[in-house]
Amino acid sequence: MKPELELTIDGLSVRVPRGTTVLEAARRLNVNIPTLCYHEDLSVAGNCRMCLVEVEGHHNLEASCALPATEGMNVRTMSGRVFQARQDISAMLVSEHGGMCTTCYRNTNCELQNLSASFNIDHEKYIPLPQVIADFMDTSSLAIERDMSKCVRCQRCVRTCAELQHVNAIGVVSRGKNMRISTFFDRPIAEVNCVLCGQCVTHCPTGALTEHRYYHNIWNALNDPEKTVIVTTAPSVRAGLGEMFGLPIGEPVTGRMVTALRRLGFDAVLDTDFAADLTIMEEGAELLGRLRRALEKKEPVVLPMLTSCSPGWVKYIEHNYHGCLPHLSSAKSPQQMFGAVVKTWYAKKMNIDPAKMVCVAIMPCSAKKFEANRPEMRASGFQDVDFGLTTRELGRMIKMSGMDFAHLEDSDFDKLMGASSGAGVIFGATGGVMEAALRTVYEITTGRPLPFDNLEMHPIRGLLGIKDASLTFENVKPEYAFLEGVKLNVAVAHGLTNAHTIMEDIASGQSPYHFVEIMACPGGCVGGGGAPIPTSEAKRKARAEALYKEDRGKARRKSHENPEIIALYDDFLGEPLSEVCHHLLHTTYTPRRG
Repeated sequence: MKPELELTIDGLSVRVPRGTTVLEAARRLNVNIPTLCYHEDLSVAGNCRMCLVEVEGHHNLEASCALPATEGMNVRTMSGRVFQARQDISAMLVSEHGGMCTTCYRNTNCELQNLSASFNIDHEKYIPLPQVIADFMDTSSLAIERDMSKCVRCQRCVRTCAELQHVNAIGVVSRGKNMRISTFFDRPIAEVNCVLCGQCVTHCPTGALTEHRYYHNIWNALNDPEKTVIVTTAPSVRAGLGEMFGLPIGEPVTGRMVTALRRLGFDAVLDTDFAADLTIMEEGAELLGRLRRALEKKEPVVLPMLTSCSPGWVKYIEHNYHGCLPHLSSAKSPQQMFGAVVKTWYAKKMNIDPAKMVCVAIMPCSAKKFEANRPEMRASGFQDVDFGLTTRELGRMIKMSGMDFAHLEDSDFDKLMGASSGAGVIFGATGGVMEAALRTVYEITTGRPLPFDNLEMHPIRGLLGIKDASLTFENVKPEYAFLEGVKLNVAVAHGLTNAHTIMEDIASGQSPYHFVEIMACPGGCVGGGGAPIPTSEAKRKARAEALYKEDRGKARRKSHENPEIIALYDDFLGEPLSEVCHHLLHTTYTPRRG
């Protein structure tokens, strides 16, 4: 443990470990120092200067986010000098910012707006210059929009793209008063190596970066009597949506969410968790097939197999590791499996013309918007998923409707593609796909439940960047004799910087793993680019725990026990990896320019 030191902040003494910043020390005392460029997920930049404090004996004001506490330091966080400096900085930032707050998507959820209100910036102290910073909007992408007139040059997005995601699609251009944030050669987002994960959006303090919004298209579809509008919701949506209505972070709102969707006018409210169970059946069968070919038939097989549920991750490997694309599972994501099945089997069962069906997927993800529009995703003969909406967009639609979400009654998903297991629920947390897959793979091959307490694989849970575990197959069924005594090595990574570490080993042939789960976003889908803003590690933990709680409350916790999944195979698909499954539920990948 680090030795401690003592300092005084606004007359209050506090002891902190050496290396603690003044900002962190102040937060221990519940002393609020305003910040803008600072974010707990990112490295310290100290470039906005909103967190200035006065330190006894120092001639200049200091940025508290970058100032290490020292023994005996005496800090004032709200002296007259500090207040004036912060007010001036706020006014200058406002002068460079497009001030159309009432029409901004981030209105009432904007850090600059909050700072302006706190320091009573009720007039333009400086000449407004938003057009000097940028005078364009980039709407080229299906997933992310940029309005650089609202950029305050805090560089959070740049650090996010570099540090969390190892993508570097955006960066700092020029210097001084001409400094701005842009892409390589100022190309549109759609033309660079952006993976559309949306982490830049969740870390942006203003409305400079937002998701490409489609909820107006949904309103139009809901009001079209010729259309049958089907909605499906990802597991993480129910773990984060309540935050938008003042409910405790991590409070599951599944029942209220279903009620809200019905009141919005959707003709059927179905569950992506059902499709997560379907994904496990296909992905698990694919893993066993690869292992059989390697161990029993001694054929050359590409291992480790990589999960393919995260579209941001898939786009990342398509841009950066062309030679490793065969490692990806060919299984589509739950969203796209859902769309393919809903416009074929479900449409036939419910006597709906798929040409008049609109499939809407609510996801905590911006890359899902891009995924829905991939040309490969038309296995049903139509675009399988018509629109992808974020959790934030759904929250906005509910607010538009005037519903009192916090006090809605609970209701259940519709039958047929509405039932799911606990394994489908935990897909939303990092490690959840791996845990769900192993619950099924182990039991199918041995006839016994996964040998972990209460089925829970704690070694691959939590927010450590890369986690691994091993599972030995013993006393397997005769048809799986090739697995007897095999030690299966698995790994889980979340955030693309951690994915990069895993991929470098795989690309060099040094990976010790057989099966690897990778999610593009920190924490997995619970920290997705479409989740409520602001984001933090504590919120990701709370949202994940909400999913684990729902899993523990399920009557069935393994994908292969879902009766609706069993009926789907019996009635339509045949068996995992059948010809019908390959056509509807599996896909190919595209090498992209790096």
